[in-house]
Amino acid sequence: MTNNMNLFKGSSEYVVSNELMHAVNVSIALKKPLLIKGEPGTGKTMLAEAISKALNKELVIWNIKSTTKAQEGLYVYDTVQRLYDSQFGEGDVADIKKYIKLGKLGEAFTSDKQVVLLIDEIDKADLEFPNDLLWELDKMEFYVNETKELIKTKERPIVIITSNAEKELPDAFLRRCIFHYIEFPDAEKMREIINVHYSNIEEKLIAQALETFYWLRDMKELQKKPSTSELLDWLQALMLSGVSVDKIKEQIPFIGVLLKKNQDIEVMSEIKEKGFSLKRWL
Repeated sequence: MTNNMNLFKGSSEYVVSNELMHAVNVSIALKKPLLIKGEPGTGKTMLAEAISKALNKELVIWNIKSTTKAQEGLYVYDTVQRLYDSQFGEGDVADIKKYIKLGKLGEAFTSDKQVVLLIDEIDKADLEFPNDLLWELDKMEFYVNETKELIKTKERPIVIITSNAEKELPDAFLRRCIFHYIEFPDAEKMREIINVHYSNIEEKLIAQALETFYWLRDMKELQKKPSTSELLDWLQALMLSGVSVDKIKEQIPFIGVLLKKNQDIEVMSEIKEKGFSLKRWL
């Protein structure tokens, strides 16, 4: 598929399924972006970090917001600074190149070495955003109008794109990507993840925490299910506090670490007020 130097085999800090590992390596071999979908907390962003460390390559992160425009990822022409310099500066404002600031895509394209480029949460931007990047991600080049310069990649980056599936992405964009959906970990896989982060955690604590965690995730009344990252934070809180393992079922201590919406906290409060035993429910 590709030489062994560029094969991603996971890392000691990131638990990866065989399917995901193959998707990464196919993406690298075919030189296509890897589009990763999955609910929040399934390790989409951490995947790019793991690839960067495992392959010993620099990680360039472009965090997408609702106001982000595709052009910002390529370059920005700083007209304000040039105007300021023309009025108060001593430099030569005729050199327009000085006022071209590369964005994250521009940085990845012009790097002398291959980098891992993470375009994080692409679905946060407007619907036209992915379409505006079709040429650049396909051809790995862009044109700077102000300097009449064509910027081409020196070393084609490994591109990882994440989406929380908040909106559908255009078909033309999807056709240019390798796709993988990260399923939420089952209890067995979650144990592996926990052991990666906490090597000396008590087995009984893991068992009770997982039972409670998946019970919460199965509750249809919850608006926001707790994620992997919230489970890890909760386990750390439980360990630091030294809370009795039996109280995990009885009280679900530090519930605010797991549940982040007022409505969900109220659901749990109502269960307690009605006199139901959480231990019996579980």
